Amino acid sequence: MTCEEAEVLIHALIDGELDAGHAREVEVHVEGCAHCAALMKEYQEIRQAIAESDLRYKAPLELRRKIEKSLPQPQAQAAPTRRSVLRGFALGSAVSAMAATGLVAIVLRNDDEQRIENEVVSAHLRSLQAGHLTDVISTDQHTVKPWFNGKLDVSPPVIDLTAQGFTLIGGRLDYVNAREIGAVVYKRRQHVINLFVAQTANTERKAAKISTLQGFNIRRWSDRGLNYWAVSDLGADELSEFGDKFEGAMRANKEG
Repeated sequence: MTCEEAEVLIHALIDGELDAGHAREVEVHVEGCAHCAALMKEYQEIRQAIAESDLRYKAPLELRRKIEKSLPQPQAQAAPTRRSVLRGFALGSAVSAMAATGLVAIVLRNDDEQRIENEVVSAHLRSLQAGHLTDVISTDQHTVKPWFNGKLDVSPPVIDLTAQGFTLIGGRLDYVNAREIGAVVYKRRQHVINLFVAQTANTERKAAKISTLQGFNIRRWSDRGLNYWAVSDLGADELSEFGDKFEGAMRANKEG
């Protein structure tokens, strides 16, 4: 079982919704995987916090009847495969996320943001190892931008900010939040800036926020259906300057 599969099924394991075979597979994986063990612990703590907050909502009986009536009648089926179980619980997780409201949604959203920030910092650290920083090396945005085409659902925007003091050095594919995303790499003197870009269903612009994790600064913002995380050991003021220059260039390109 891979970590990606386990992350989908951990929720179901905690809620007691897995059959014995799949439950044992997840438990065995978690026992040997520190990442998934930590993730499971986080989910358990969130579940306990929600339960103690008395936020459970009981749907009206009439709604339950309508849902049951719309469901197909059960038929005899073979034992579920891992693929079918994963597909079912992945869909269930998406429906649950859309149905979440109030404090529950806030708790999950804040936890998700913190987890992703941990992951982008980990990806930044991995990139600093020899040979891991770039898959395509170029200071030319017209070389880096086309390299991403066909490798991702949405290619990240690539802006040349050399004249503003932030040198484009290339790009690579990275893995954050259980999905492959693009990382555009810049340098400010000897400091590396990783700009991680991921697609989001929300097209609303979100103003930039600066946070610090493990000694690294993170500038996060959203615009036009994309989430951005700029990560570096640069000071917060210089990283903010980078983000401002990048966003300014994006607006200028749009207006032009």
